[in-house]
Amino acid sequence: MQVGIHIIARGIVQGVGFRYFVFHLAAKFDLGGFVANLPNGDVEIEVEGDRSLIEEFIKEVKVGPRAAYVSDLQIRWLDPDKHYKRFEIY
Repeated sequence: MQVGIHIIARGIVQGVGFRYFVFHLAAKFDLGGFVANLPNGDVEIEVEGDRSLIEEFIKEVKVGPRAAYVSDLQIRWLDPDKHYKRFEIY
């Protein structure tokens, strides 16, 4: 089943390779969407794809790369209406 998800990652998630980590995870799970730093130090992620793959994606995002510390993920499930062709880093 195709779904979308919007995530706000909080913690030590900027300046530690977090966006590139998410980019490689999205490629691993064949998800479209984007990842972007926010001015307040959080990271925004939006992806679309198979629900079971997104659930695995979330598990790995919670861990993050070695230098990161993910203190919280704010998750909101969406209808897959953007139809992303690829995953981008902003």
